[in-house]
Amino acid sequence: MRRTLPSTVIAATAALALAACAQGTQTEDEAEGVDFGAEPADRLAIMGFGTGDEIAQVRYDRAVEALGGDVDVRLAEGELDIQAFLSAVASGNPPDLVYANRDQIGTFASRGAIIPLDECIEARDVDVDAYRDAALAQVTFDDQVFGIPEFNQVQLTMANADLLDAAGFSVEDVNGSDREAIQVASEAIAQADGGRLSVIGYDSKLPEFLPLWAKTAGKDLLSEDGRTAQLDDPDVVEALEFAVGIYDAQGGFPAVKTYRDSADFFGGGNQFASGTLGAMPMEQWYINVLNEVSPDAPLAFDAFRGPDGEAIAYATGSAWAIPRGSANPQAACAFAKTMTETETWLAAAEARATAREQDGLVFTGVLTGNEEADERIRDELVPSDAPQPWADAIDAMYEANDAAFTLPANPADAEFETAWQDAVNRVLNGQQEPADALAQAQEEAQSALDAAWAKWEEDNS
Repeated sequence: MRRTLPSTVIAATAALALAACAQGTQTEDEAEGVDFGAEPADRLAIMGFGTGDEIAQVRYDRAVEALGGDVDVRLAEGELDIQAFLSAVASGNPPDLVYANRDQIGTFASRGAIIPLDECIEARDVDVDAYRDAALAQVTFDDQVFGIPEFNQVQLTMANADLLDAAGFSVEDVNGSDREAIQVASEAIAQADGGRLSVIGYDSKLPEFLPLWAKTAGKDLLSEDGRTAQLDDPDVVEALEFAVGIYDAQGGFPAVKTYRDSADFFGGGNQFASGTLGAMPMEQWYINVLNEVSPDAPLAFDAFRGPDGEAIAYATGSAWAIPRGSANPQAACAFAKTMTETETWLAAAEARATAREQDGLVFTGVLTGNEEADERIRDELVPSDAPQPWADAIDAMYEANDAAFTLPANPADAEFETAWQDAVNRVLNGQQEPADALAQAQEEAQSALDAAWAKWEEDNS
């Protein structure tokens, strides 16, 4: 069984490796020296990507074919190992292309671990206008693009319609637009058997969804320029107090977490099918899980909404980036372009739609960083007459995708995220009150941001 290191240890180790990579403006000079339109070398080493399903396999096959068949593509599958990647860059033996989370791009860029892709985009005629603005912004640092966006993930509201109806509520009461309604519904739905929780009324999905709750209160966790933490803002504190209070009213977070972790999350006995959860915000990929393992469960879907009733979602996702010292940046650029272009996504989505039809399942769409691809997939492949509740799920997913926001790229991504997630966990575990925890997180996050920005400015002066 693999042991997981604490996030603070991971961040500290990554920071040391990144420091070893820092080369000031060398990455920009190196990128300007690359002829991205030249013939690629005969080997392409990729880290952090695997072909685990038809969406990946179809795109991979097309990308390899686009290289002309003369390039030996080698995959180091599994999630990107940040320490291994950064150590490889520091030692001068990096992979040629990496598949990373978009929120890692700012740090990688600022420390010289990856190169800007503006020349790649121009030489290979990458249609950046097709990409979602929010996704592209998240991989843009110092006005340069350092990543090619791939998948997009957003949240929507998912609920057990029977539990809501029995308590006199609907999914509109728990879609985020009315916090008081969520509290009342959660307390009405929640049940305890012999003093132990047997039905969770509402799961506010902490710590990971704090940015979403804060945004519905009108505040981002980080300023638009990526330099100023806003974790101790009164609106953020109030949002955390509310989301934690949902757990407190059900016996506290430890009780809720223990019970939710016991659910067959990816199986037919999941919390909705078993009637043990009223509602929660959740990423859109879970729609397909539910459609596959519990298609007859009493489900209800809506977008997650702010106080004005408008949809809102906190977007995360993946991106392709080219490491400093890549031995084959030409092939890396061509591969990333093909993997994320509209026609490739359409071919992959068609394969997924066909597979689901053969299994008697509903194709609910694919969300990408490519807005043009998303629109064509929905128009051409997603059924317009999908049965309920999947029709509502599809509508909610695409509405959320069009209303998504991201946090800006910055040179202290890992440390910033660690600061606010650790703060939320201290509150959930009863160690601190929200205001105190976020005040501590503010100091930690701002210190990390100040140091990282100062280092970047020093290297680029």
